[in-house]
Amino acid sequence: MHFENQPHIPPSTPGGSTASFTSLDIPHHVKKHRGSYNCGRCGLPKKGHVCHLPPTSTTTTTPTQTPTDSSVSVSNSLSRPPPRQQYSNLRRALSFDDSDLRCDSPEVEIDESEMDLFGSGCGKLPVSCMWEIFRRLPPAGLLAAGSVCKGWRETARRLWRAAEELRLRVPPRSQPGFVGSVLQKCPGLSRLNLRLESDLDSTMFACIAFSCPNLEVMEISTSETAVNRITGDELGRFVADKRCLTSLKMEGCSNLGGFVLCSSSLSTLWLSDLYCLSKMVFNCPNLKEISLDFSRQENDSTDLIAMVDGLGRSCPRLQNVHVASVRLSHAAVLALTAANLRGLRMLSLVLGTEITDASVVAISQSYSKLELLDLSGSSISDSGIGMICNVFPGTLSRLLLALCPNITSSGIQFASAQLPLLELMDCGMTICDLSSQYPTSDESGDFELQTTFKNKLHLIYQKLIIKHSRLKKLSLWGCSGLDALYLNCPELIDLNLNSCKNLHPERVLLQCPSLESVHASGCHNLLIEGIQSQVSNNFAAMENQFPNKRLADGSKRVRVPQFLSQQPYDEDKKRRRIASRPCNVLVD
Repeated sequence: MHFENQPHIPPSTPGGSTASFTSLDIPHHVKKHRGSYNCGRCGLPKKGHVCHLPPTSTTTTTPTQTPTDSSVSVSNSLSRPPPRQQYSNLRRALSFDDSDLRCDSPEVEIDESEMDLFGSGCGKLPVSCMWEIFRRLPPAGLLAAGSVCKGWRETARRLWRAAEELRLRVPPRSQPGFVGSVLQKCPGLSRLNLRLESDLDSTMFACIAFSCPNLEVMEISTSETAVNRITGDELGRFVADKRCLTSLKMEGCSNLGGFVLCSSSLSTLWLSDLYCLSKMVFNCPNLKEISLDFSRQENDSTDLIAMVDGLGRSCPRLQNVHVASVRLSHAAVLALTAANLRGLRMLSLVLGTEITDASVVAISQSYSKLELLDLSGSSISDSGIGMICNVFPGTLSRLLLALCPNITSSGIQFASAQLPLLELMDCGMTICDLSSQYPTSDESGDFELQTTFKNKLHLIYQKLIIKHSRLKKLSLWGCSGLDALYLNCPELIDLNLNSCKNLHPERVLLQCPSLESVHASGCHNLLIEGIQSQVSNNFAAMENQFPNKRLADGSKRVRVPQFLSQQPYDEDKKRRRIASRPCNVLVD
């Protein structure tokens, strides 16, 4: 219904006038905004007619008026609105034409004229609250809210149109047009995050491309049951058509086969589950971050050397490079170093068992300003760690050396001592108990020789001592060959000790006052209890308390001078006890 010519209900409107006004008093042609062709006073046709009767008073309308008088008062007076007029102003309160609202804005600014109350079954709610509630609903909830009433539908429609970021879960066995119907409601969408539980095919991909012309960021993640059927040609056309696309992250790319990506706007590219790619061409001059995660299958025939060589020539502005593949070798590292990427700051080469200390030398000579270095799964030794410490002492802040069997606790301690800017270190599965990993077998006759060789590489039951002033995260997961641990890290907030089975509780000392979480899954109960008792103590308060000693005659106790104390002393914090932060010991 239209209410353009009908005013808001005044508070002084008599209740009797509205009570006698029913739907039978108004003919249906009034809805078309056409007046009567006959005079409302004498009933004669209006054409060429001058009525001789006096005009009817509109200020003394009473409930005893005839239906004819009631119709006259509606057409000539503003004091008798129709009965549904009370909802018109409430619906007008849901108008956001004068407000620039975005779905991801932290605060909402609404004009005072739009601050009317929204009437609902549970009371009255300000329109700003309705907007805040609606913008926190998931897409399915917002669709359901839009079908409640006209006011909610208008609010939902404006919220869809104002949305710039959408996170959508596609349920299993959904129709191909489901994603397209939702995306068409968001013409201003620039960031899209899809969690697929159904297959991704060319139809759904075309719906995304058609419905989001101004897409800048797209992330597609797949569940274990979903299959990504997008080919390399379809991906290349999508990237070429989206001239505003700056970030693309996609999982399950096992059916690409090969691709050619050409884009002048793309700066971030993440592709995972790659397998047997015949060609990989990157024509992206502004690409700054790339992550290529290949399948773990040994029969992968992707030529990584040619890929790395082409990547260095066509993407000169690369800053972050991540490649995970079992086919990574020293030759691929040499091809990467020959690319001469001057802006490279983060390098991650994971699962390359053929990457050795010689590869570390090549990396150190070509890229001396790395801030992150990840060589997890490689075959580097303590000598390689020494070269890393000699080249990157002033830049490296994150070092990840998980699954490196040739690294011992000595190398880890040396890295923590020589890298003052280190904030994150991952040494998971490096100090391992090889006797438990390689059980005895009667089929191999030289088992004793293999065990002796492995024990030479790794001394079981090692101790680890780390003292660092800036380290915030330390991961020692799976270090079953570690039996003693001493940490003096005042900034450490996260410690991972999962599956450290041989770590004795009486040989663990944690002097980490900022510690917030300790992961101890797979550890012995005694170790878990020992860690809980240590983290519950007030180590922070102990920092400002120097030990006391009696004088030679035993007369009184005095504090130990500052130069004899191992802990730093601060005059401003002399009498202040710092409350210990709560620390959680996480056990699955």
